[in-house]
Amino acid sequence: MRHRRITAIVFTSALAAVTLAACGSSPAASKKTSHTKPTPATAEAATQAFPSVSGSHVVSLQGAYAYTPHAPSGGTDDYHCTLVNPHLKANSYIIASHFFPNSDEVHHAILFEVPPDVAAEAEAADHNGKGWTCFGETALPGQGLGSLGATPWLAAWAPGHGLDTTPAGTGVYFPKGSLVIMQVHYNLLEGDRPVHVKLMLQTVPAATHHLIPLHLDLLPAPPDIPCPSGVRGPLCNRAASLKNLGQRFGSQLVSFVNLIEQVCGRNPVDPPGGDTTTCTWPLAWSGEILRVTPHMHLLGTGMKVVLNPGTPEAKVLLNDTHYDFDYQRSFTMPKPVKVVAGDKVQVTCTYNPRLRQELPQLRKLPARYVTWGDGSSDEMCLGIITWIA
Repeated sequence: MRHRRITAIVFTSALAAVTLAACGSSPAASKKTSHTKPTPATAEAATQAFPSVSGSHVVSLQGAYAYTPHAPSGGTDDYHCTLVNPHLKANSYIIASHFFPNSDEVHHAILFEVPPDVAAEAEAADHNGKGWTCFGETALPGQGLGSLGATPWLAAWAPGHGLDTTPAGTGVYFPKGSLVIMQVHYNLLEGDRPVHVKLMLQTVPAATHHLIPLHLDLLPAPPDIPCPSGVRGPLCNRAASLKNLGQRFGSQLVSFVNLIEQVCGRNPVDPPGGDTTTCTWPLAWSGEILRVTPHMHLLGTGMKVVLNPGTPEAKVLLNDTHYDFDYQRSFTMPKPVKVVAGDKVQVTCTYNPRLRQELPQLRKLPARYVTWGDGSSDEMCLGIITWIA
């Protein structure tokens, strides 16, 4: 249960985030592209693209105001939450979604369900549609880690995603009367213009569509990426870099970094550094794996996910050797992979530290020892498993 709790913590703080309904699903083969922004889709085109499903309904969700991002604590990132009401009158399933960032500043977005029993708290935080700053592990302000399950994910977006559909016969359960929190991560390295994001969801009534609910398991590994050979600076010291991380996002994120290190069997004070990282997680559930989604930031170049590594039954679930932050995808298994509680999944990420001196977004920043962090200039290693019971 401890591993599952740690996974849940990463689930809500990762931002970078990726997909509950397997955002931007792709076949198991990956394609490498340059760091070039994809062309934004229009809401009108998306409406035509939603699949034709009897009894389905498409709802558009958008805050009352555009938001101008600003980075607190001298950083280059802003996390802002807004409450929207889908006016859902019956228990439903989400079968497709399309998020429109409408600006290059948007690093990722997560849509959280707000059940009726916490709706009043969310409405108070929303300040009449103006929203609230929402760094940290929970979508609602002032809540501790014990309340992580109070606002579960509904959907998510990362660069490169378009229309996202759930696997046939499955959906994301969406109870009636629920509200939605739109948590958006803005990367001010791309600018600070006003942004008015939008989400469209396609739903079907649960009473007439008996779908299998989708689940997520999120499996992190802690990046520890030293400055490249010949690159120097005060933040190339890991302790100094973590101190700076705490100044930008709060001391709780530094504690979180140390926690991941410990759970993955490393010394939090002096973990091994390099351009790869790995961690093996035991599964606490039995079912079938449908999709695997890799998530890293701008230094990430590859991820490998292996079921039961080092055993005769070892199976490679994902070997994405051409990861591109601007074209993130989920990878659908050729056939669902059956697993049982106690099976282990190993996640390994690879990085190119030199990209920090080469990419336009990063090369003007001070050199630093890069660890897990919520900022676009920090890193992550997160393998996301989409599964059914």
